[in-house]
Amino acid sequence: MASIKGSGRRGTALHASLIIGVLLSAFPFYWAVIMSTHTSSEIFSYPPKLLPGSHFLENVRSLFDTIDFFGSMWNSLLVATLVTFLVLLFDSLAAFVFAKFDFPGKNVLFALLMLIFMVPAQMSAIPQFVIMAKIGWIGSMTALIVPAAANAFGIFWMRQYMRSAIHDELLDASKLDGANFLRQYWHVALPVVRPGLAFLGIFTFMGQWNDYAWPLIALTNPDNVTLQVALSQLNGTHGTTDYGMVMTGAVLALIPLLIVFAIGARQIIGDLAKGAVRG
Repeated sequence: MASIKGSGRRGTALHASLIIGVLLSAFPFYWAVIMSTHTSSEIFSYPPKLLPGSHFLENVRSLFDTIDFFGSMWNSLLVATLVTFLVLLFDSLAAFVFAKFDFPGKNVLFALLMLIFMVPAQMSAIPQFVIMAKIGWIGSMTALIVPAAANAFGIFWMRQYMRSAIHDELLDASKLDGANFLRQYWHVALPVVRPGLAFLGIFTFMGQWNDYAWPLIALTNPDNVTLQVALSQLNGTHGTTDYGMVMTGAVLALIPLLIVFAIGARQIIGDLAKGAVRG
């Protein structure tokens, strides 16, 4: 009986700590929403206002009048969606080869991949800009999409996932049935690694959606920018920034991320639950 009571107290303490952690994690989002409903003077008032205000629609109108919000959002959505699709395709194909097939120079190529993985992205900005300029892609969305179509992290992540998730017996059985490489990839590998793909998709989409430095460099036309670059234009000079409008833009920019995260997380949880039931 004492052990049951002790385990009950530990369970209650664990749930209480998790609830506190969730509230602390969610508070910045709540605070951003609250600030988007106030004016700048109300945001800096003391004591701080913790309840919604009445200026949200005014902040939205000011936001739409200041920048092309929907145009820049479409640019970000186009880039993030295409890059995510290409990364899932190319990285999973490369990872499948590294994880389940042997070929000459495999270890050397993977070591080079890990070296690329450890190089900060900022170090490649200048040579990447020079290459894009010589090709003639500077100023177009192609300069954002093509260089990000595959990355070392995605290949490494999917390789590690496939090594444990895809059993060699499945591949051997598919070979006996006459399946070639593409059929093995499509019918054997992909159904098994969907949780890993869902995580990589969320990670890639969020990274592209929030990317600021490279779009600022590559998109030389101010009328053809992504959302993060457009939102940076809301910062005024000499203390004239309308922080209510800035926070409104930030809150609206979060909506696509929340949708993608909800869809991806549901896919991950659903596939893991199916695996647990089968197990």
